Amino acid sequence: MEPEAVLNIGTLGAARITPSALVRPARKVDGVVVAAVAARDPERAAAFAAKQGIPRVHSTYEDLLADSDLAAVYVPLPNGLHAEWTLKALEVGKHVLCEKPFTANAAEARRVAEASAGSGLVVMEAFHYRYHPLAERMKQIVDSGVLGEIRHIESTMCIPLPMKNDIRYNYELAGGATMDVGSYAIHQLRFLAGAEPEVIAATARLARPYVDRWMQADFRFPDGRTGRMTCALLSARLFDLSIRVSGTDGHLHVFNPTGPQFFSRLRIKSKSRVATERVLGEATYVYQLKAFAAACLEGKTVPTGPADAVANMAVIDEVYRAAGLPVRGTAVVG
Repeated sequence: MEPEAVLNIGTLGAARITPSALVRPARKVDGVVVAAVAARDPERAAAFAAKQGIPRVHSTYEDLLADSDLAAVYVPLPNGLHAEWTLKALEVGKHVLCEKPFTANAAEARRVAEASAGSGLVVMEAFHYRYHPLAERMKQIVDSGVLGEIRHIESTMCIPLPMKNDIRYNYELAGGATMDVGSYAIHQLRFLAGAEPEVIAATARLARPYVDRWMQADFRFPDGRTGRMTCALLSARLFDLSIRVSGTDGHLHVFNPTGPQFFSRLRIKSKSRVATERVLGEATYVYQLKAFAAACLEGKTVPTGPADAVANMAVIDEVYRAAGLPVRGTAVVG
């Protein structure tokens, strides 16, 4: 009997998201091993490895990429570093699971997509919600006709992050609410609509020059449907994770589509039915890692690959332009 294939992954950084997004899911996914870590501070990397049970520590990111035992890397670095290290990983022949947002802007995303094309390597943006059964259930309802003709889709992702020194508020690291929680909200609109939107208007409230703490953007899809995205890292609306879809025959409301493993609720109210559902399952990150492993080991495709990432970053760029703000990575902060 041939031994089962194993996907050894190294993490470029010991970010707060790494245990929940990679380390713990790997314990539930057959054939996936988190085998190495590197961080800017080697002592921090060593402490992280000891706590998380990771066998190898590399003193630099370059050393980790040179580790021939690793077939893939996870990139949870600040947004502004995603493109650089994804490209470096591709250069040495490694698959990449890159945290959202894919890059600092659409131009960088296109460079990554071009580098990955024809390489045989998997590059996947970590929109973990997309791999949970709840995502497919939402899409099924929207496409089923039970709501009639879809007229309007809204996605809201507001969370409290009052720490002004957090990297999410750093323009030079491609920070901003739209880059963080807004990337989810925009992706959810695109996913449910099954089309690419035009940005009609956008309004931002700033935490500091160029850096949005709150953003609201209005969209129009090619068939006339409209959309709205609201996101915040600091606003009066402390916590709102929701999707609302309005059709000629009914409405869909989903609470917490992004992290349904914690709690979520789906409500349908239409001419034909009124119902409340809970779509159960494992953590979104487990489904995501299963999909990444299947792509790397079995050649399966993923819905959040480079082409999808380029499209999402293009919408993010247009939201910033419509709000009168510079696209991330294009302004000099003095």
